[in-house]
Amino acid sequence: MSKAVEVNFDGLIGATHNYGGLSDGNLASAKNAGDVSNPREAALQGLEKMRMMVRAGLTQGVLPPQPRPWLPFLSDLGYGTDIPTAVETAARLCPQHLKTAYSASCMWAANAATVSPSADTQTEMVHLTLANLHTMLHRSLEWETLDRSLLDIFPATSDLYIQVDPALHPHADFSDEGAANHTRLCGDFGEQGVELFVYGRRAGESMVGFPARQTLEACEAIARRHYLRPERTVFARQARRAIEAGAFHNDVVCVGTLDTLFFHEFAFEDTDGTLEALRRAGDGLFELKPVMVPEAEVPLADAISSYLFNSQLLKLPGEDRLVLVAPTETRDTPSTARYCEQLVAGNGPIGRVHYVDVRQSMRNGGGPACLRLRVVLTEEELASVHAGVILDEGKIDALQDVVRATYRDRLAPSDLADPSFAAEALTAYEAIVAALELPSLI
Repeated sequence: MSKAVEVNFDGLIGATHNYGGLSDGNLASAKNAGDVSNPREAALQGLEKMRMMVRAGLTQGVLPPQPRPWLPFLSDLGYGTDIPTAVETAARLCPQHLKTAYSASCMWAANAATVSPSADTQTEMVHLTLANLHTMLHRSLEWETLDRSLLDIFPATSDLYIQVDPALHPHADFSDEGAANHTRLCGDFGEQGVELFVYGRRAGESMVGFPARQTLEACEAIARRHYLRPERTVFARQARRAIEAGAFHNDVVCVGTLDTLFFHEFAFEDTDGTLEALRRAGDGLFELKPVMVPEAEVPLADAISSYLFNSQLLKLPGEDRLVLVAPTETRDTPSTARYCEQLVAGNGPIGRVHYVDVRQSMRNGGGPACLRLRVVLTEEELASVHAGVILDEGKIDALQDVVRATYRDRLAPSDLADPSFAAEALTAYEAIVAALELPSLI
């Protein structure tokens, strides 16, 4: 067994963070659409969460934002070939397209890709497949720029430690939302584990109501790409009831790490079948520890609005039991606050809940788990990663200085129509990627 660590790569929130209300099925996004946002506070909150991880003794990485507004999108639609013209024309003719071009949704790094560690793959390499994010227009703009970022962050070496693969074909049959619908369970990070893929529909199924963003066919294709062992791979269907309640990704109702799966009673269509499949797949590797939260104690609506499950479940150095890093909204919701008190008072695998303030992200529909992409790496694999994105407190301080100098503390929907703001946002982006020593992204 190789010694390995789980590295959290958090998305750094960009200077165009705004409440565009672009995400169908995301209740928080819809509720706060059109409100005034605070990009500076949002980015500082995210960086403070990363600082907490560094201080806890974990390896913490960061993914850069993307350049916004995204001129290629506006140009393709005929609004103009330069930023001032494209912004002014789109603002006049179709403000919705302008909001799409400004979206800062790549901050939610859990949707960036699906990652399988080398312990799980038959190639003995880390495999990483970018998500096509096909369902939502604003998110479908992300993967090509993300491809460039990840190839710089995980560069090809003579040893080929990490394989970065492009997104699946951008069609509804292969709709893929990345690690937000994927969980890895294991006895230890460096040991072989079980990979759980959760899907909302099969290709060709027609549905009414909120969209099911992940297909079974996408999950199966990624498992094949990653050369996963079929006997150690589980596919489970997300409960339609959860999707209709606003669980647009499985990570809104389920989170897992090591041998522990923490989930709501209505997370899966077939809970018993899913747990049995996980136990069978993990036989000989680890003993599954399921922690199911009953509807009677935490109604599904409260679980979703509080983002109880969109939390980070972590093994921290020096702590015998797991720590749940939850948003302050979980503490402020009576049913989830009460449940968390009971959870840690028991003798189960989760021994502590730590609350973090990521309210700016939460108001747009993303909690602590949305903000991070988990990548399990051996020491050799970690050494191949671009050092500029691995954080210490000094680098966090430097990034916060850039944010304070270049980000606004107030962004109203009407500001998006101002070409001078577009130039300002792109200047902030360039300062961030320079601080991360990623000049090829400028």
